Amino acid sequence: MKKEDCYLLGKITRRHGLAGNVILKLDTDQPELYRNLDSIFVEINGLLVPFFVEKTSWSKLDAVNIAFKNSSEALVDQSLNKDVYLPLTSLPKLKGNQFYYHEVIGYEILDQDDNNCGVIRSINDQTAQNYFVTNLEGKEVVIPLIKDWIIEVNREERFIKMQVPEGLLDVFLVPSKKDE
Repeated sequence: MKKEDCYLLGKITRRHGLAGNVILKLDTDQPELYRNLDSIFVEINGLLVPFFVEKTSWSKLDAVNIAFKNSSEALVDQSLNKDVYLPLTSLPKLKGNQFYYHEVIGYEILDQDDNNCGVIRSINDQTAQNYFVTNLEGKEVVIPLIKDWIIEVNREERFIKMQVPEGLLDVFLVPSKKDE
């Protein structure tokens, strides 16, 4: 399994108890989708190593207590503080205006009048307000990711149509003194 064919599920943060169980801290806003894990991939020394799950139970709202099948103490120790991945194929298909952040990288953003607002280079989800980072006319543009602003997600033509507030793009496209 290659990392580019997977998505980050979370991180194994610590041991739990004496039986070789670990705590997996989930990086998702839908932890309930991961109640019945059969296997996971743990990144160890740059490789995705499969771990087969014997049993899971909830530790906290966003953390799972995992018992591995046939794992040694050494293997459990190697998994500590490591990122955990699942194949992209395991994600449920989203419809309508819902999307996974990783799937819209490279999509064009259009405003309500079909004007180009740039191509999505990345999405910042590390702040209180998530936002698209696009490139427009050679400049980096930040567009807040607000669900109510999204008019259409077109997967076939790879664009997201948004109700972009008037003047938002002007903030980024106004020439600065050093550009003159």
